[in-house]
Amino acid sequence: MAEKALKTSTFLWEGKDKKGNKVKGELAGTSVALVRAQLRVQGVAASKVKKKPAALFGGAGKKIQPMDIALFTRQMATMMGAGVPLLQSFDIIGEGFENPNMRTLVGDVKQQVAGGNSLANSLRKFPKYFDDLYCNLVDAGEQAGALELLLERIATYKEKTEALKAKIKKAMTYPISVIVVAVIVTAILLIKVVPTFQGVFAGFGAELPAFTQMVIGMSEFLQEWWFMMLLGLFGFAYGFKTAHQKSEKFRDAMDRTILKLPIIGVILYKATVARFGRTLATTFAAGVPLVEALDSVAGATGNVVFRNAVNQVKQDVSTGMQLNFAMRTTGVFPAMAIQMTAIGEESGSLDSMLDKVASYYEAEVDNAVDNLTTLLEPLIMSVLGVLVGGLIIAMYLPIFSLGGVVG
Repeated sequence: MAEKALKTSTFLWEGKDKKGNKVKGELAGTSVALVRAQLRVQGVAASKVKKKPAALFGGAGKKIQPMDIALFTRQMATMMGAGVPLLQSFDIIGEGFENPNMRTLVGDVKQQVAGGNSLANSLRKFPKYFDDLYCNLVDAGEQAGALELLLERIATYKEKTEALKAKIKKAMTYPISVIVVAVIVTAILLIKVVPTFQGVFAGFGAELPAFTQMVIGMSEFLQEWWFMMLLGLFGFAYGFKTAHQKSEKFRDAMDRTILKLPIIGVILYKATVARFGRTLATTFAAGVPLVEALDSVAGATGNVVFRNAVNQVKQDVSTGMQLNFAMRTTGVFPAMAIQMTAIGEESGSLDSMLDKVASYYEAEVDNAVDNLTTLLEPLIMSVLGVLVGGLIIAMYLPIFSLGGVVG
């Protein structure tokens, strides 16, 4: 109940400054009285303070995205580097967000800190937005007195990770969206256009070409069963989503299958290696012991194959084995990553070399996505041409045959 009472809202205010000029604006706070008090400290005599109403068309319901958290982290690091007090930093950063939910989150974190909690413990109150890795790194920064540096590292980690995810989505979205459009166009032609030609062919009194008969058969089947097929498609999608959410075995099987897919599997493999390097570099540079850092890395890889491999590496490292040798024994990591890790261990600059591993494989993913897009464009256009062109040819074949007979 106490946490609800401390919930931060955005307030609209109007008043006069010390010179008597009319001023107005927005301010985050937990109550009207506290906002008035805050304005008095700033030298503003408030004449009106009211809670900002929710946006009419869903503005208040805008979700907090990972990039919002990355921006918050970057701004916190900047504020701390500039010597701005922590609580004041929350006010400045919160007011800079257009997303009201993000302003509320920043205000809630501020209230936790103002209540005497450390920043790491305050962030742990909101696990939906700040995961264990994030909070542990902030905790390490507070313990070592290097919070600004750690926030910089976390911000870079979040930005790079989200940029990588965006590239993967780009690789997947384009072909899927074009295939969906192709299927819809083909279905419309089969359901609406082909029956019109079928009526014309009925008056020919001659046997239709085999290709045309096949297309007409597909059209008749789709006209009769389209609703059941659509229902089945939605049922499959719902069943797949439910199984993915509730069954760990299903998720693990999907993870293994995805890495074996041609082209896309290679991209996802390189992206996971990049995530492994980036996460381990960030945690190790923060002063987290290697065995503990590998715990965080295992959960951050996002794929069961790599999660199991990292857990095996952790067990081997805890017995005294070198990291690069432990990575080699899993048979999962690429030779380039293993060699660079070995160099990092020998030279005492493991975090720097792991950063280079992450940067290298992020660049590889970038190039692979660009090449895939370039390759898919003509391929998809060819498939569309064959689908639509094939249907048109099937419909005009009887007309050409009839013309030949008449000739």
